[in-house]
Amino acid sequence: MRKPELLAPAGNLDILKTAVMYGADAVYIGGELYGLRANAKNFDTEQMKEGIAFAHGHNAKVYVTANITAHNRDMDGIHAYFRELAEIGPDAVLISDPGVFMIAKEECPNIDIHISTQANNVNYETFLFWKKLGATRVVTGRELSIEEISEIHEKTKGEIEIESFIHGSMCISYSGRCLLSSYMTGRDANLGACTHPCRWKYALMEETRPGEYFPVFENERGTFIMNSKDLCMIEHIPELVAAGVDSFKIEGRMKPALYVAVISSVYREAIDDFFKDPMLYESKKEVYKKAISMCSHRPFGTGFYFGRPGTEGQLYDESTYDRDAVYLGTIETVEAENTGVITQKNKFCTGDEIERMRPFCPVEKLKVLEIRNAAGETVQSCPHPLEKLTVTFSKDVKPWDILRSPAGD
Repeated sequence: MRKPELLAPAGNLDILKTAVMYGADAVYIGGELYGLRANAKNFDTEQMKEGIAFAHGHNAKVYVTANITAHNRDMDGIHAYFRELAEIGPDAVLISDPGVFMIAKEECPNIDIHISTQANNVNYETFLFWKKLGATRVVTGRELSIEEISEIHEKTKGEIEIESFIHGSMCISYSGRCLLSSYMTGRDANLGACTHPCRWKYALMEETRPGEYFPVFENERGTFIMNSKDLCMIEHIPELVAAGVDSFKIEGRMKPALYVAVISSVYREAIDDFFKDPMLYESKKEVYKKAISMCSHRPFGTGFYFGRPGTEGQLYDESTYDRDAVYLGTIETVEAENTGVITQKNKFCTGDEIERMRPFCPVEKLKVLEIRNAAGETVQSCPHPLEKLTVTFSKDVKPWDILRSPAGD
């Protein structure tokens, strides 16, 4: 058995570094153009260079998304963009459009090409088609079962890598190709500007067909007929490995550092435990589930991996997230053994007991002893988000420690 790659998302440079430090083998990012997360902060040229250098310095890879459905107006810019990527040197580009694929082959022939799930890759002939054209990896459509992925692996004889989503938000449209946002708001999901109308509250009425009703589940908050559960495969790593999945992909380029750190570290631990001793992995499933639940999430499901999810895969009564922890910030530099500098993400106070995450270490509790604001003044708390704070704790801190407080504290 070959150990799968753990592939994490990053919406900015700091999160890329966090993903690498917390166990990701590779990170996928978007540039400022041609990716499907236009609302993420994304990477300019210099940030991309720095992120790739950082990842390579820690034996990790970086893949750049360019997976829009391109129009004629995009072609000249895409040529120029790929020429720029050829100079920057990511490990792969992620593409869904055949025209963009051909441009990538022309402009950056030395960079691997991965085929996005947006290309609707749901059969082995499609995988073989992309292999013949020169792709090195194909991302499976999210509609595939474990059995179908296993058959693709068998038919392709392991000659092209298989990447599959194993955690995160699910889209109600086929492999993420959706027209709903474009129709309702003018913002095209296939150009990276999705407004996620599948999470909105709806009431359904067809005035010319009295007496004909769509079965809608509703409570006092309304109805959410297209809202889906989040995918979580932490309990099914053996099945994914046996099916031949080469890369375990975490969804979430719009997610914060806490999410990326937690999900990456838990899957890193679970994968390593399984390859060390499958019985160890089996014995720790509840530990993984509890740890992964600290992040903001909808109720979990297994998507299409074990058959069509049906009604049990939907959430008809709400679209809110469960959240068991609040992200406070990441230690950026250390002034003394127990004093570090952070950029405050959420408010906390002197005297609070919070939690510290550290790469490959158990979560520990520590107390906030002193807070100094950007002016150097000692304060009880700082009301301003994104302000640099110097904080003294009851225990030692190190760079890349992530600070969080249980939700409700």
